[in-house]
Amino acid sequence: MNRRTFLADVGMGCTGLALGSLLLNDGLARAAGTAPHFPPKAKSVIWIYLSGGVSQMESWDPKPALTKYANKTFAETPFPDPLKSPLFAKHSRDVVGGVRPYPKIFPMQVGFKKHGQLGVDVADWFPEIAKCADDLAFVRSMYTTDNDHGAEFQFHTGRHQLDEQQPCIGSWASYGLGTLNENLPQFVFLGTYTDTRVKKNFAADYLGPQHAGVELSLDPANPLPFAARGKGVLAKEQENQFAFVNELNKLTQVEYPDDEQLRARIKSYELAFRMQSAVPSVLDLAKETAETKKLYGIDNPTTELYGRRLLAARRLAQQGVRFTLVYLSGYGEWDSHNDLKKLHAASAAKVDLPIAGLIRDLKRTGLDKDTLVVCCSEFGRTPGLETRDAYKMPTGRDHHPHGFSVWLFGAGIKRGVIHGATDELGFHAVEHPHYVTDIHATVLNRLGLDSHKLNIPGRKRLEIDYGETIKEICT
Repeated sequence: MNRRTFLADVGMGCTGLALGSLLLNDGLARAAGTAPHFPPKAKSVIWIYLSGGVSQMESWDPKPALTKYANKTFAETPFPDPLKSPLFAKHSRDVVGGVRPYPKIFPMQVGFKKHGQLGVDVADWFPEIAKCADDLAFVRSMYTTDNDHGAEFQFHTGRHQLDEQQPCIGSWASYGLGTLNENLPQFVFLGTYTDTRVKKNFAADYLGPQHAGVELSLDPANPLPFAARGKGVLAKEQENQFAFVNELNKLTQVEYPDDEQLRARIKSYELAFRMQSAVPSVLDLAKETAETKKLYGIDNPTTELYGRRLLAARRLAQQGVRFTLVYLSGYGEWDSHNDLKKLHAASAAKVDLPIAGLIRDLKRTGLDKDTLVVCCSEFGRTPGLETRDAYKMPTGRDHHPHGFSVWLFGAGIKRGVIHGATDELGFHAVEHPHYVTDIHATVLNRLGLDSHKLNIPGRKRLEIDYGETIKEICT
C-alpha cells in the first residue's frame, strides 16, 4: 500500500492535512493566487468587449482625409500607399483566403468634434462617451494579425487561431491573484452569445477550469444558470450533499494529486454552494436608486440591456470580483460589411450612454480608484470601400487588423491622453504600434502582476505572449 492510499484509508481527519500538503507542494497550486509581484494600482478590471470590429475612423480616431479623398485610390492621394508598406504583409496572416485590399477610399459616415481639454476627436455617434474624454486614455495604434473573426479570440488570448492556444487575459488575472471575496468567482462573464466559440474569450486552457470565467445571468429568477439548487431541494439538504461530495473528492485527491479536473471540481462545488447565497444579492439591481439606473440608461428600452450588464459589472467589482468580461454586443454585431452608417449608428446608440454611465458612476462612488476599465474590439475596419461581389451596391468596410483603437479608464491609468497614431488614412499603426498583448501586460501590471513571471512548468510561452506594459498611459 502506497502512502497516498494509506492516508485515504485511515480516515477523513487525515485527508485534509494530506490534501493541504499535497496542494502546497504542487507547483500550479502554489503559484496560483499568490500575492501580487509589486504593489497594485487596481484591484478589479471591467473589460468591455464590442464584437465584430468597430470602425476606428468612425469612433475614436476620425480621419477627415477619407472624406477629402473619397472615391480616389490610395495611390491617387499625396500619402504613401499603405498597400505597398511592408507592414501590410506583416500584419496580414490570412485565414479565410485573399488579402482583400480595397484601395478605393470610402468617406467617413459620421461627423466628429473635438472634446475635452485635450481636444480629442470623437465621432458624433458617441456623444456621452465624448463628454468623458478628459478621463480616458486612448491608444490609437493597436494592431493584430488575424483578418477574420478569430481576431476576437486573439485579442483575449494573444494567439492567432492557427497557433497553439493560450489562456485568456481574465484567466491569467485569476491565476496570478488571490480572491477578494470567497463567495464570488474571481472571473465572471456577463453577456449572451449565439456562437459557442465566444467561450474562448473566457477559457483558461492549461491553467485549469478553476480559472475560467463563470457565466452569470441577469435573470432575477435564475442568476446562476449552471449552479442553481434543484426544485424541491432544501438549502440544508444541499449543504449536506455538498459536504459529502467534497469529502469523497478530497479522498480521491489524495490518491490523484495531479488531477487538475478533480482539484477544480472541489473548488467549484464549494464555490457553487457559496454563490447561491451571494450572487442573487449582488446581481439584484432593484437595490439601486432610480438615479443610478437612469445614469446607465436602464430606463430606456434602447440602452436597458447593456446598461444592466454594466451596472452589474460595477456591483461585482464593488464586491471584489477581480475580472469581469462584459460582452456588450451580439456576436459580430459591429461587423458592418455593408450599410455601415445605419448599423454602426444603431449599435453605438445602445452602448454610448451605458458606458458613459459606468465611467460617471465609478467616479462619483470613488470606485475608479480601484477599478480599471478597458473598452476594445478585435480589429478596426478598412479605410477603403468593401467591394466584394456579394455587395452590388457597397456601403461598408471590411475587417482591418493593421491599425485600430482602444481606450482605458480608471485605476492606475492617466486621464485625458492620446497614445500612438495611425497614418493619415487610418490604415497602419505608425506611431508606438502595440500588439494586443501589450494591453494584457498593461492590465496585469496595474493589478500588480509582471506578465513575464506568469509561467507554468512545462508550458512554453513566446515572447509576444507576455506583451509590454504601455508605460506612457500609466500613472
